[in-house]
Amino acid sequence: MPEDADYGFSTRAIRAGQHFDPTTGAVVPPIYQTSTFVQDGIGGLREGYEYARSGNPTRDSLQVLLASLEQAEHGIAFASGLAAEDALLRAALQPGDHLILGNDVYGGTHRLLHRLHVPAGVEVTTVEMSDSDAVRAAVRPSTRMVWVETPSNPLMKITDIATLAAIGHEAGAIVVVDNTFASPALQRPLALGADVVVHSTTKYIGGHSDVLGGAVLTSDDELAEKIRFIQFAAGAVLAPFEAWLTVRGIKTLAVRMDRHSSNALAIAEHFADHPAIERVYYPGLASHPGHEIAAAQMSAFGGMISVALAGGEAAARTFAESTELFQLAESLGGVESLIGYPSEMTHASVRGTPLEVAPNIVRLSVGIEEVGDLIADLETALPRS
Repeated sequence: MPEDADYGFSTRAIRAGQHFDPTTGAVVPPIYQTSTFVQDGIGGLREGYEYARSGNPTRDSLQVLLASLEQAEHGIAFASGLAAEDALLRAALQPGDHLILGNDVYGGTHRLLHRLHVPAGVEVTTVEMSDSDAVRAAVRPSTRMVWVETPSNPLMKITDIATLAAIGHEAGAIVVVDNTFASPALQRPLALGADVVVHSTTKYIGGHSDVLGGAVLTSDDELAEKIRFIQFAAGAVLAPFEAWLTVRGIKTLAVRMDRHSSNALAIAEHFADHPAIERVYYPGLASHPGHEIAAAQMSAFGGMISVALAGGEAAARTFAESTELFQLAESLGGVESLIGYPSEMTHASVRGTPLEVAPNIVRLSVGIEEVGDLIADLETALPRS
């Protein structure tokens, strides 16, 4: 299928980058589970393939597909989301460069920056990304990158991507958006002015909790070339089977995100005034401070919810350990519902920092089960007064 932006999102999710087997007519492309490729004489490469670290048809298929979905010229796939982030940071930043980071981001991103890149000379300032004046005030002559999560993890903060892109570009900085929570089915940051999108494809893109992966998407030719070199030289590439599984997951991304979003909205509305819950963090609620911006830059509000328990830490721990359909586990974005306690799970690395998550916060990754069953499960697990 031509990589034609005129096709609708769901059509591209199923067909972009997929070259069917002309020998058998199989409608699903094969997995090229090989470590190397025969050469027709020394240097005589077939379709440019030499060794699986430098290129593989199955990985290339996924990279073309992801680029199509994010409306990017280049897609580069990695073995995990953090491998993708690390390659981008190494490609774009030098010692002495300054990065502006949101004050509510995935704990692994904070750990990667502060344990690996800050010691190597990168400077980081943490700000409230929803406050454009605070972002402007954080800009320095050395600012080279603005890193945005929207919706953020785990407090579901919303950043106006177009506004932040303008601020970043005025400063001569690259604007990066982690689009993992929304996925390209709901939000496309490059179309709003961002320069780079990163994903943990482990989450909604893969969608079935059975594969690790990450990706960087951009239309910046020079930056893409640098990232591809790091992908090749450092070797954190996505293996063929994982690439194939991710392509498989993407085919249902649009319909899954519809169901994730509708289920999450129903749950958020149901528990918004529950006596055991102090606050529901979900941008689909009109009471959310970022609701209007989210409605403008997203087509739906996604499947992630966080809640603050009125009973404090003890109530939050009991709640997280008492559900049945919501399984207590790391990660998110699969078809099954998960519940997590960020303070000691996904965000343990930020305890004692400005990004520390309050101990009464519980995060929900709302799956695609029957929403009535999910609501009943949560009701049963909530503490009673």
